[in-house]
Amino acid sequence: MAIWKRAATLETLNQRGEQTLAGHLGIVFTAITDDTLEATLPVDARTRQPFGLLHGGASAALAETLGSMAGYLCTEGSDVVVGLDISASHVRSAREGRVKGVCRAAHLGRTHQVWLIDVFDAEGRLCCVSRLTTAVLSGRPEE
Repeated sequence: MAIWKRAATLETLNQRGEQTLAGHLGIVFTAITDDTLEATLPVDARTRQPFGLLHGGASAALAETLGSMAGYLCTEGSDVVVGLDISASHVRSAREGRVKGVCRAAHLGRTHQVWLIDVFDAEGRLCCVSRLTTAVLSGRPEE
């Protein structure tokens, strides 16, 4: 059974990211299943640190983008989702290609959500394990 309360397509998710940090970094939503959301991030000049490796902050930005959008899709009406806390453990580096983030819910509460986001390199090896806690704010107008 799907966890999503809002209808969305990959096209609409990617349009929402235009003219945002996600768009600037090249984050592209690639899959929606009943209980996961996936996106990719290029490993290029925008996302590498000075030593040629994927920047940890770029991995965290991918994780927060996925978790925040997933959180929003699990709300209704005028509710919005904001990040409260994010952690990221970097377990393998990436130098090129695209990394893929896979986001799944650990907890979907009325006022808080916890999302687990794994980031994999092009060969499917785990690069980063992230956890995002979000708050659901009720009655906020969309901008």
